[in-house]
Amino acid sequence: MNQDHLYTSLEPVGNLPNIFLVADGMGGHRAGGYASSCAVETILQEAGICPEEEVEQILTRAIRRANEVIAHRAEEDERFAGMGTTVVAACLKQEELIAANVGDSRLYVVHDDSIEQVTEDHSLVQEMVKYGGINREEARVHPNKNIITRAVGLEEDLQVDCFRRTLRRGERVLLCSDGLTDMLEDEQIRRIIDKNRDVRSAAQALVKAANDNGGRDNIAVIVIDPFT
Repeated sequence: MNQDHLYTSLEPVGNLPNIFLVADGMGGHRAGGYASSCAVETILQEAGICPEEEVEQILTRAIRRANEVIAHRAEEDERFAGMGTTVVAACLKQEELIAANVGDSRLYVVHDDSIEQVTEDHSLVQEMVKYGGINREEARVHPNKNIITRAVGLEEDLQVDCFRRTLRRGERVLLCSDGLTDMLEDEQIRRIIDKNRDVRSAAQALVKAANDNGGRDNIAVIVIDPFT
């Protein structure tokens, strides 16, 4: 069952010039798939009517609205109790990348010889890395690596992290669920994107490589070339 959802629009959505979304749901039966699709739908609806002008404010407001809608649905129907979803969202405004995230779906900026994780995972192992308990290599194979500490639909007062970064020519942007990053190391991801200059080919190659390495989870991938 696919519990990942993604959405892309190169056209404006309300006051956003464009939008890119990946959501990875969690919950039994249909709950995870519902949570991720509901998050994407609600974010688009809220962004479309939000009067704010700043991208960070629009994305934060839209993700918090999704949190409310999912939590309310879970309260109404016990089949959806405990459901939630990660969200990573991005918007490109001229040469500026603006991103927001909740959970452990990620956004990277990739260049020929470098890969940078822009977002920070809201996960148990990331907390352990931050405070020196383990290193990043140990975190990748830790038995609790998929335990997240923050999710849309499960928080009373949801905190949304936002990031802004100026992009350089030649850099590409990757949004993905942990179905990709659990199967591929960052350097493998960089090499695949570097080898495949067409964004569609790069996305397809990433999914294939993750499946070839075991493919234990749904894999959602968006690759963006801001300068084409």
